Amino acid sequence: MPGTVNWGTATVIGIFAGMLYGGSKEAAASVSKDAEVMLKLGSTPDKREQYRLMRDAMEKRFVRVTRGSIVGGVRLGMFTAAFYGLQNLLAEKRGVHDVFNIAGAGSATAAAFGLIMPGSLHWRARNVLLGSVLGATFGFPLGWAHLKLLEKANEGRLAAYPELDEKGEVKSGVSAAIERLEGSLNKQN
Repeated sequence: MPGTVNWGTATVIGIFAGMLYGGSKEAAASVSKDAEVMLKLGSTPDKREQYRLMRDAMEKRFVRVTRGSIVGGVRLGMFTAAFYGLQNLLAEKRGVHDVFNIAGAGSATAAAFGLIMPGSLHWRARNVLLGSVLGATFGFPLGWAHLKLLEKANEGRLAAYPELDEKGEVKSGVSAAIERLEGSLNKQN
C-alpha cells in the first residue's frame, strides 16, 4: 500500500540501531570495571599476573560489549518488526493508511512488550496497560507528523516530476504515448 514503510528495511535498521545502542551502553558501563582492574594491577608486582589480569579484563569487556550488542539488536529489531508489521497489517485490512494505524500499532506493540517484561502477573498487567496508553499517546502525534511529512514530500515530488502517474510511478514511454493519443482523439470528438 502506498505510504507504508517497508517492513524488512525498517527491521534491519532497527536491528543495527539496537546493536549500536546496546554495545555503546555496555562499553560505557565497563569503564568502571576497567578502573577496578587498574587498581589490582597496581597491587600486583608480578608481570605475568598483571598480564593475565589485563587479558581477562579485556576478554570480559569484549564479551560484555558483544552481548550488549546482540541483546540490544534483538530487542529493538523485534520491536521494530512488530510495530511496522502491525502498522502494515492495519493499513491493509482497513484499506487506508492514516494516523490511527500508527497509533494502534504503537499501542499493541508497547502492550505486547509490556507483557513479556519480567515480574509478577499484577506487574505485567500494569505494564500492558501502561504500554498500551503510552504507545497510543506517542504513536498518534508521531504518526500525524509522519503523514504530514509524507504529504509534503509527495507534493514536491509531483511538482518536480509531472510525468508521474496516479500511483506515483514514472510513466513508461508506451503509456505516455497512449495517453497522448487518447488526448488527441478526445479533442477530435
